[in-house]
Amino acid sequence: MGTKPEEPRGAHQDGPNGTEPQGAGRDERARGVPRTLAEALRAGGDEELAALLRARPDLLNPVPGDLTQLATRAGTRASVVRALERLDRFALQTAEALAVAPDPAPYESLLTLLTGDNGGDDSSGNAVADALPGAVAALRARALVWGADDRLRLVRTARELLAPSPARPSPTGLGPTVAEATAGMSPGRIQEIVAAVGLPSTHDPVSAVASLTALFTDRDRMAALLDTAPPEASAVLDRLVWGPPYGEVTADPTPPVRWLRDRGLLLPASPRTVVLPREAALHLRAGRAHRVPEPQPPRLEAAASVLAARPQVVDGAAAAQALTALSTVEDLLLDWHEGGPPVLRAGGLAVRDLKRAAVALDTDEPTAAFWLELAYAAGLLAADGEADEAYAPTPAYDSWLELPAAERWARLADAWLTATRTAGLVGSLDGKGRALSALGPGLDRSAAPEVRRRVLTLMGELPPATAPTPDSLLARLRWERPLRGPEGASYGATPATGPYSAAADPSGTLATDLRSRLAVWTLTEAESLGITGRGALSTHGRALLGTDTDTDTAAAAAARDSATAPDRAGRLRAAADALAPMLPVPLDHVLLQADLTAVAPGPLQRDLAETLAVLADVESKGGATVYRFTPGSVRRALDAGRTAAELHSFLALHSRTPVPQPLSYLVDDVARRHGHLRVGGASSYLRCDDEALLDEITADRRSEGLRLRRIAPTVVSSLADPSTLLAGLRSMGYAPAAESAEGDVLIARAHARRTPPRTPPAPQPDGPPPPDTTLLGAAVRAIRAGDLAATVATKPVPAADGTRAPAAPGNLPRTTAAETLATVQAAVMTGSALWIGYVNAEGAASQRVMAPVRVEGGFVTGYDHTADEVRTYPLHRITGVAELADD
Repeated sequence: MGTKPEEPRGAHQDGPNGTEPQGAGRDERARGVPRTLAEALRAGGDEELAALLRARPDLLNPVPGDLTQLATRAGTRASVVRALERLDRFALQTAEALAVAPDPAPYESLLTLLTGDNGGDDSSGNAVADALPGAVAALRARALVWGADDRLRLVRTARELLAPSPARPSPTGLGPTVAEATAGMSPGRIQEIVAAVGLPSTHDPVSAVASLTALFTDRDRMAALLDTAPPEASAVLDRLVWGPPYGEVTADPTPPVRWLRDRGLLLPASPRTVVLPREAALHLRAGRAHRVPEPQPPRLEAAASVLAARPQVVDGAAAAQALTALSTVEDLLLDWHEGGPPVLRAGGLAVRDLKRAAVALDTDEPTAAFWLELAYAAGLLAADGEADEAYAPTPAYDSWLELPAAERWARLADAWLTATRTAGLVGSLDGKGRALSALGPGLDRSAAPEVRRRVLTLMGELPPATAPTPDSLLARLRWERPLRGPEGASYGATPATGPYSAAADPSGTLATDLRSRLAVWTLTEAESLGITGRGALSTHGRALLGTDTDTDTAAAAAARDSATAPDRAGRLRAAADALAPMLPVPLDHVLLQADLTAVAPGPLQRDLAETLAVLADVESKGGATVYRFTPGSVRRALDAGRTAAELHSFLALHSRTPVPQPLSYLVDDVARRHGHLRVGGASSYLRCDDEALLDEITADRRSEGLRLRRIAPTVVSSLADPSTLLAGLRSMGYAPAAESAEGDVLIARAHARRTPPRTPPAPQPDGPPPPDTTLLGAAVRAIRAGDLAATVATKPVPAADGTRAPAAPGNLPRTTAAETLATVQAAVMTGSALWIGYVNAEGAASQRVMAPVRVEGGFVTGYDHTADEVRTYPLHRITGVAELADD
């Protein structure tokens, strides 16, 4: 099957900003066909322009002055790279195929590159044919491709990024064209290749290369040539055909390699490297640019372990975990109630302090880092900013505690969903080989919010109570953002733990790149937060995302991303309302038992929980919390100012069972001994009316470290400070009390330490946010108006030599002050519009189309078509004017 010979690369290249070379396109100009990207944008409507700015918001910063500026900015390398990174796999494959196709390429040639000469088999070929119009439309909407279907053009920067080169192989696995590979070859050697394949010799290298290219692109003649190849030569071609197309050869190559090299099927790329030309590779591939086109995203597969789960089971498991999440955050910040650990000089939490937090929460260090980062992202925890900087709860923590449990959970879940800080990176190394610490710098990853939301959205596309397999979920994410996969792979983060960790992935397909690791962490963290239950998205998780149905379109996701604050508050309220009925009501009672324990069969009311935490020690947690009463815990309550009578009354009021006699005896016994010993500051002293008790203490060997000395029958002095003396006596089993200089007992209440008001850390977005409808409309109007001013046709204006010539498009008009005033006054009388050049007070120059209505006092007032409003301009800031052409 013969095809049209591919024109050599370089014979038809884009000019600057996606333009054609000078002298090209005269026929297109006559037919009104766009010759540049700017002309293609100019020919489109406002809807297409708004879609481009929505898909590529970086083009709006700042707003381009006209369509030529917009096209130039859309062709810059940074902007094109960002746009390519947001393509799905098939759209990217389409762009890669265009990068190796002739420029321009008709739609039929592009389809052939993706399906092959025979159109592929029935299923794959039809799928590609059905998906290709959407892929081309997506590329057009992002200004990566322009032109009609018969002349599709890839912007020059994208072609340079995607086309094969020795330094950067193409994902297609194709090599350079014959023209590119023979660019530095001697004319004699080219003629030898032409003669070896049986072609007539030519008088110049250009025609020789063209005839060789025509041979390689002619399927019948190429097949006949390969039929004469030795079997070993076919094996060499098979190794190179799907890439990489380069191979090393020795100074004396084997006969099969020599046969291929003599006939141009292998061309020299360097003294010891040969390359398979693109035209020959396409013939061997039957015309396909990619081995396996992927027009459709991979399907999400349900995990076998949860196939039989019901929505009620999933919601119940998620609600229970949400309650555990609230309890964990409260326990963490309660542990730092009087002040947390110090801040490292470089910022963040020391490893030893992270270990202590993990022990206090009875969990591992990565999980403790997650809870710390969650509290920090929610604005509940921050550094106090003092000279000896330390972490402490913020005032917002106290306000958060007053909210209902469901609303507190919604605040935490929303903070996690939108945060760019990534707890999974804690303990890994940054680019300079330094360990990343919890709450420290270097943990922001701009892709984290997008990945979290996308993972949960994909889970929401499955039927309720259905969990996806991690492999299928990661495959779907890689299909949607194939170029974002390797990002951050060098960070070397510690692998995630839990059911979605690499250790639990025998296939080894769980991720090594950042985006996939973010997805794995999302699965684990969403389960810990209670957004998912048993691996499936819960009802309140769907409400948090704003998905009330089983599916979620890209348009809906984009609308949510640009949602206003009331919309976000509405989603949080809906999530809290969905979760609230599934959370247990806080209890006002406990069950006291004879073994000096109290069982809380559920979450307790806040006042009860706080008092019980002082009076008893937590022994175990779970569905029910077990508290144990000890002499030390009862003494702690007495130190806090409670009396024995108040403790008896508290226990009787909040117990559903009778107060056990051993517990009453414990309270009375500790209260009877409490305060007999009084500790004050000398350095410190110990006072007691019971001389025998003082004799016992001074004779005890355990008191040697306190360095006690009897100075009176009822007073003992110590070189230790009062707090050390109190702790030492308590460790010996006594119940001392601190007293003031006046002899009054000091009540040891816990003093809450709070930071000054702090705002949560601001997320670091991946580029500018998507513009809202208002901004898009204003930007489109400004660009159109600026383009009108830049391209408007004007009448000839006087030149410096006295001749008259039309004003050059894009340049400010230049006229004398007298000519400017006369032209403006004439326009006021005739009601005509003018093209003016204007320089504002900051020195910024612009072009405007204006219809003057009044000239007085050195100012001109009129309707500015560029700004779409009536404006007044000083005449001395107008650089020149020109009348608009009659047509």
